[in-house]
Amino acid sequence: MKSLSNAEGTEKVITAQNLGIKYDSSHRREDIRSLSFEILLGRRMKSEDFWALNGVSFDGFAGEVLGVIGSNGAGKTTLCKTISGILRPDKGSININGEVSALLSMGAGFKNELTGRENVFLNGMMLGIPKKEIKKFYNSIHQFSGLGDFIQQPVKYYSSGMRARLGFSIAAMLEPEILVLDETLSTGDMEFGKKASQKIKELVEKAKMVIVVTHNIGFIEKNCTRAVWIDAGTVKADGAPEEVAALYKQSIPERKKKRKILQVTETISQVKDKEVVTVKNLGVKFKLGKNTFWPLKNVDFSIKEGEIVGIIGHNGAGKSTLCRALCGIYKPDEGSVKVKGDTSALLGLKTGFNNQLSGSDNIILNGLMMGIPKKKIFALKEEIIDFAELSGHIDKPVKHYSSGMRSRLGFSIASSIQPDLFIIDEALSAGDISFQEKASERMQEMITNARAVIVVSHSNSFVEKVCTRAIWINKGEVMFDGDPKEAVALYKKHVKETSKKKAKLG
Repeated sequence: MKSLSNAEGTEKVITAQNLGIKYDSSHRREDIRSLSFEILLGRRMKSEDFWALNGVSFDGFAGEVLGVIGSNGAGKTTLCKTISGILRPDKGSININGEVSALLSMGAGFKNELTGRENVFLNGMMLGIPKKEIKKFYNSIHQFSGLGDFIQQPVKYYSSGMRARLGFSIAAMLEPEILVLDETLSTGDMEFGKKASQKIKELVEKAKMVIVVTHNIGFIEKNCTRAVWIDAGTVKADGAPEEVAALYKQSIPERKKKRKILQVTETISQVKDKEVVTVKNLGVKFKLGKNTFWPLKNVDFSIKEGEIVGIIGHNGAGKSTLCRALCGIYKPDEGSVKVKGDTSALLGLKTGFNNQLSGSDNIILNGLMMGIPKKKIFALKEEIIDFAELSGHIDKPVKHYSSGMRSRLGFSIASSIQPDLFIIDEALSAGDISFQEKASERMQEMITNARAVIVVSHSNSFVEKVCTRAIWINKGEVMFDGDPKEAVALYKKHVKETSKKKAKLG
């Protein structure tokens, strides 16, 4: 496909020629715990070179919003890191004409113990911006993020969506020449997604170029002026977003010849009388300086065997806090939480992973952390690798994994344990089309064995189709609990009305 970027007189911002990036799996371990774990297993990681990018050539022009798509492990994140100067080419070349500001993952560069406000200044100075300049932008960053009083709270209490809001607000408001976004909008809610889309359009008018990596094909088609499809480290197509997206979608069944790709049907479940979760008058509070903030207040619900419950609501509504309370990470300050049976939780893309160890070793490590006997973990290992479809990457250090690859591995480990309650907090947002479908099917299979699943998601279509029930949370309280389609409709109406009110005030 012919690239759209060949207009005469247009300023060339990026020139990549025969670009190649090689990873060495045998690179020495960087921490004593990784070495100790390998010694415990009685082996060392295999030495093998892997070309994450190989022969990539393209040009980027001023005024473009370039969307980059492809399956997990295709090389998208590696390309972003190369454009940002984090990785140097092992072959070929890349020339950048302008200053790059990159948001390569949710919360990258954030210090968990510092507040959101402190992280604004830290990130700004890391980007080389003087403190005086950051002060000028601070109020705009705070207002755009929509975090309110949360800006004074340590980032360790933020959900992935709140981290995405803050990270995007910092990177965008400081008005970079070239902005690179790698899956950072995937966990944003509906309202923030619209704001971010509008901001991106404003940026390309003032700046030079915006590059967006996402699995949200609709976002690419609607907001990008051009798209590049990367597969197995090479450029497969480059051109109009609709055409490139169509080619990518067509390729999915061909890539999965061993398994027919199904259009996920609505979940049919026989709900049983036995309760798996009972939440009564739940309240959780945080200290915000001298003030007290309640992310959850007066929350009541129960979940029975055979249910897939979707939790929806805006960033900061209390969804992640609820997941952590169900897992026992947070103790109730009011009321009670009772969970009957074993719980397996996937609360974030990086949870429980040791970056220096391989994906294979992280399967064993995560299993041991969940209290699973070593013998059982080894028995499940091949099944986990097969489901994650990471066999070509499983012996590489997790530090080289993209967020989507981490999502695949984390879900595959946690779901294979077949817990009584499986909690997923936005961890599927970075997965590609085929894996999200696979994960949906796995969840549907899990409830046929009388287990319950709780999914936090900003994908309304996912909640409507896969979930048997939905709970809408707003400002720490349950606004609706019942039919998924009705819940989504009420939530959308609320977002629309809130946006109108804000527009009138602003």
